[in-house]
Amino acid sequence: MASDGAGDGAMSGASSRLAAASTAAASPGPWPAPSVQLVGVGGYLPPRVVTNHELAARLDTSDAWIRERTGIVQRHLVGPGETAASMGIAAGRAALEAAGIEAGEVDAVILATSTPDQAFPATALRVQAGLGIERGFGFDLSAACSGFIFGLSTAAAFIRAGQVRTALVVGSEVYSRILDWQDRSTCVLFGDGAGAVVLRAGEAGSERGLLSSHLHADGRTGDLLFIDGAVGRPDQPGVLRMNGREVFRHAVTKLSASVDEALAANGLGHADVDWLVPHQANKRIIDAMGKKLALPPERVIVTVDRHANTSAASIPLALNEAVRDGRIRRGDLVLMEALGGGLTWGSALVRM
Repeated sequence: MASDGAGDGAMSGASSRLAAASTAAASPGPWPAPSVQLVGVGGYLPPRVVTNHELAARLDTSDAWIRERTGIVQRHLVGPGETAASMGIAAGRAALEAAGIEAGEVDAVILATSTPDQAFPATALRVQAGLGIERGFGFDLSAACSGFIFGLSTAAAFIRAGQVRTALVVGSEVYSRILDWQDRSTCVLFGDGAGAVVLRAGEAGSERGLLSSHLHADGRTGDLLFIDGAVGRPDQPGVLRMNGREVFRHAVTKLSASVDEALAANGLGHADVDWLVPHQANKRIIDAMGKKLALPPERVIVTVDRHANTSAASIPLALNEAVRDGRIRRGDLVLMEALGGGLTWGSALVRM
């Protein structure tokens, strides 16, 4: 598999029973379910790069302050005319080219975003049209920074049910347009970009592909990380608000439990994981997850230093980079995990 280089916690009690879901490679009916193969990856980053030093020139912050607390050095921000749709089209095109699949073969486009171009039509349909896909269906999915994991799981369910053969899953975000650029506690954390993968039905019982995915949410924690406004609430400013300390605490516990859940579901242990591709929110959280899995740093894919937090786009962008530069190869066991506003969180295990 190649890629386009140019575009580049646990829940408990009733909450767990009601708000958790997982999908594994078990058959949904009396027939053997197809496997779900990840056959192509792609990414797009806006050309404009903004360093910590540039932000420090207009905010009460410094490069050292940002690096020490987050690991971020720079981020990419959209220019005029760039949107979640335009970036999603670029990332999707790269993923299709990497997979060697024509647009006409795509049955579904699932796009994870918190920053859609419009309330409707879905940004996924703008991507569908922009790629020349004239069949199937598409929709947007909102799960904040966990969106890509949720999209991956949703697409896999359609494939295993026999409703879809080929799906394009995209994460595309323009967080620079929902930030309070006077709030140094949040505006330094995020960047813009898009990543995409192509999933395809494969031979039933294959040892490769998406082995399982595990989704969780707890709406009681919704006020820890949220956007204060939307089309339906025009009385609100519509910018990101976050209780960083609490989000960090939940991330460490919930992601640890989700990682263990994914491995246990497949009869695997920490030593079986070749690569961790985590949501790129904070270097300290990423380091903590790597240590939990006893993975050396070189086996943990890190892009937060250069991309910052691109929300639903961060995992596919990191995956794209590691596949493109040859680190992740066919047969490798890749563990992905994310936590975002909602709170939502989840994990996915893929044999490439």
